[in-house]
Amino acid sequence: MSLGSALATAMSGLRANQAALSITSSNIANAQTPGYVSQSINQVEVATGDTGASVLVTGVNRQLNQFIQSQLRTETAGGAYADQMASVLTQLQSIYGAPGSAGSLETAYSNFTTALQALSTTSGSSSSQISAVTAAQTMAQQLNSTTQGIQTLRTNAEQDLNISVGQANAAMTQIANLNTQLQGLKPTDPTAATLMDQRDQAINKLSQLMDIKVSTTGNNQTSVYTSNGVELVGAQASQLSFNSQGTLSANSQWNSNPALSSVGTITCTLANGAKVDMIATNSISSGQIAADVTLRDKTLVQAQAQVDQLAASMSSALSDKTTAGTAVAGPPAGFSLDLSNTLPGNSISLTYTDAATKTQHQVSIVNVTDPAALPLQNAPNANPKQIGFDFSTMTSAQLNAALAGSNLQFNLSGSTLTVTNTLANSATVNAASVTKTASSLANGNLQFPLFTDGNSLYTGVFTGAGAQQTGLAGRITVNAALVADPSKFTVYNTSPLTNAGDTSRPDYLYSQLTTGTYTYSPQTGLGTAATPFKGTLSGFMQQFLSQQANASTSATQLQQGQDVVVSALQQKMNSTSGVNIDTEMSNLISIQNTYAANAHVMSVVQTMMTSLMQVQV
Repeated sequence: MSLGSALATAMSGLRANQAALSITSSNIANAQTPGYVSQSINQVEVATGDTGASVLVTGVNRQLNQFIQSQLRTETAGGAYADQMASVLTQLQSIYGAPGSAGSLETAYSNFTTALQALSTTSGSSSSQISAVTAAQTMAQQLNSTTQGIQTLRTNAEQDLNISVGQANAAMTQIANLNTQLQGLKPTDPTAATLMDQRDQAINKLSQLMDIKVSTTGNNQTSVYTSNGVELVGAQASQLSFNSQGTLSANSQWNSNPALSSVGTITCTLANGAKVDMIATNSISSGQIAADVTLRDKTLVQAQAQVDQLAASMSSALSDKTTAGTAVAGPPAGFSLDLSNTLPGNSISLTYTDAATKTQHQVSIVNVTDPAALPLQNAPNANPKQIGFDFSTMTSAQLNAALAGSNLQFNLSGSTLTVTNTLANSATVNAASVTKTASSLANGNLQFPLFTDGNSLYTGVFTGAGAQQTGLAGRITVNAALVADPSKFTVYNTSPLTNAGDTSRPDYLYSQLTTGTYTYSPQTGLGTAATPFKGTLSGFMQQFLSQQANASTSATQLQQGQDVVVSALQQKMNSTSGVNIDTEMSNLISIQNTYAANAHVMSVVQTMMTSLMQVQV
């Protein structure tokens, strides 16, 4: 090798050392920078013939483990979902109150039934009557505050969605802009490495909000999709929008039909102008956005349905009177029912057995006076099946048509309805009854409207705006007439006047609230449409409170488990793609040695060339 070749080789080595030193210095300086991926110099040997002549620096390599990175993003979305669910369900538990604690829903109900029990032993005591009114008011107020708390959580979720959509748009725009800057740059370009770090950080932020899939092309461009294939970032960024509805109420419900929806939905406008409803298409199934949608539209809606059902069943248990039909001797056999004085929401209950299949069926015919509420919606295999008619205009023909195939025969004459089996005896009418709501405090019956829906009777009416039961827990109050005259807790008849000391009404109220058995809607999450949950009011309340407590515990456990997974993956990511100070210090020593070797070669070459020059002289 000539001296010139040796000098050139040493010079190329020094240049490579300088580049390596710059990379190592950058690694050390960014050791604590979030998202920074460790870099290494990319060197290529330049040979002359069979002999290495010099070294060429062609750029840098990012020490990135893409498999671990993909796993981390998936688990990050799951972790954000679990964190949000656990946080909100813990807050929900505080709204219900700790079991047995003052101010809890359970304690309010217990104090109410205890006050009624005391009233049974001291019926004529005005202080006991006032105490019963106070306990009833506390129960109503507890239901009101529970509803307010649940709807506050739903409103918070609505607001979080609005914020999250803005954050997602910012991340998607940043990814698209970085894609543009990376066009034309080689992956080994030091500038490209920095830009790719920034792009990865933006993608990581997006993965906290929703579950995503990422693909990178050979020209250094990255595309981002939702799990079901909606493109969020391609050549351009898509745009998310959210039509926030502000403060939500129990009647605020999501619907795939925008005209019927009263909560916000997320719309994705693609680069080509097409629009996708991200909620209707289930395009987001993890991350904080998915958690907020689930909480707002399912978890907290079900929680509201549970307290509404408690309020409705408690109200109806004290105000509704069910009268069994009068048996009609056959053939054909059946029952006759008196429909006079029925109110909207009152109903007829029928139980019949199909003779061919020996299957027992239940039907509820509800008095619906608002045509916009018809037909009533039933879940598949609903038991009982609900049918709506306006009792004031209902006809026998309508009933026979609605229940065609049941082998029942209806005959309505005035306010008397007769239901029998057909002459073919292919069905047996097992039972029939009509339920009416008492409208006054002293009506000669033990039933009376202790609780009201604001200033209106609660009858379970259906209207075009929905069922009266929806949101009842937030509106329920003690009947103003009873607050003005607590004696009506015991006086149920004025002509003749109820005897002093008569405990019939207090006994009835206490029995209804403690031992009465009722059927609850499957919308509460207990039971199914075919086999709805049945039990006492206290049993129902304990069931849904226990269900919510278990859900909160499970969510917290999932959160803790997910945090462990994310932490482990982050550590693995740091160990494989992050900066290792020990490694970098070792690299510095190696660079120092290589620098010294190249410098020594240059020094020797210089000495030899000086010597040659002196020889020539």
